[in-house]
Amino acid sequence: MTEKLSGILTALATPFAADGSIDDKVLRLLVDRSIDGGVDGVVACGSTGEFAAMTGDERRHLVETVVDQAAGRVPVVAQTGAVATREAVALSKHAESAGADVLMVVAPYYEALTMDETLTYLRTVADSVSVPVMLYNLPGATGVNLDPDTVGRLARSCENIRYIKDTSADMAQAGQLIHHHRDVISTFVGWDSLLLAAVAEGAAGVMAGSANIMPAELVAVHRALASGDLKGAREVWDRIYPLMDTLMTAPFIQAVRAALQELGLPVGEPREPLRAVDGGTRARIAAELKALDLHK
Repeated sequence: MTEKLSGILTALATPFAADGSIDDKVLRLLVDRSIDGGVDGVVACGSTGEFAAMTGDERRHLVETVVDQAAGRVPVVAQTGAVATREAVALSKHAESAGADVLMVVAPYYEALTMDETLTYLRTVADSVSVPVMLYNLPGATGVNLDPDTVGRLARSCENIRYIKDTSADMAQAGQLIHHHRDVISTFVGWDSLLLAAVAEGAAGVMAGSANIMPAELVAVHRALASGDLKGAREVWDRIYPLMDTLMTAPFIQAVRAALQELGLPVGEPREPLRAVDGGTRARIAAELKALDLHK
């Protein structure tokens, strides 16, 4: 990949068959659905994809399948972070060899590390590969927030750290990343409902689980903003916001699955211990999908 990553990236859901295995056929459909909707990249093994509930072999298989199905039509981002540095390095080297264009690396998410431990981990993983690396700032899961100045210093010291997905839901922090450190790192906001604000602020793009459901609509918002058409962007955003708000205020992974099921895509249930959304939430999602006239 020679061009800089930007735009709408789909954090792919992982379809599961009735026996709990990854459903490759439906996974390939989801990849095509996003690409046909105009997204600028797809993400394998992200949080929406339930990577933490998978074995290492499953994660490798998922990355290989997504790379194969994307077939160079859009960049593929592979999330390769893990609890142990050794595992993260192994997954990163595999993803690079499988053809992933960018690696996204979350910090270990069980025992909260010190900042020094976190930075050593990130440098070690980045140094193990030659492809671009995207930091995944997910303080709600890792217990460590990568503040903008720390991110800037890290990007300046590691040549292949070029992107960050900030899922702090803090637009003030995202703004500092964008305005103070855009010379060394491109910021993607990982909070779907901040799409309009983030791109208007100057973010490189948004990584969105909701792009599984309404890729063309999210792309339309981004394209309008990129062309300076704030009014047009707001018109689309106002139309999709009720569904977006329901997805974001429900358990998100399960809500994305429920929406895809309502659209006729058999993505299966989330892996236990996660449970499907309640009936009331499912009904709201169905009603909002019907109002938007979204199709499989």
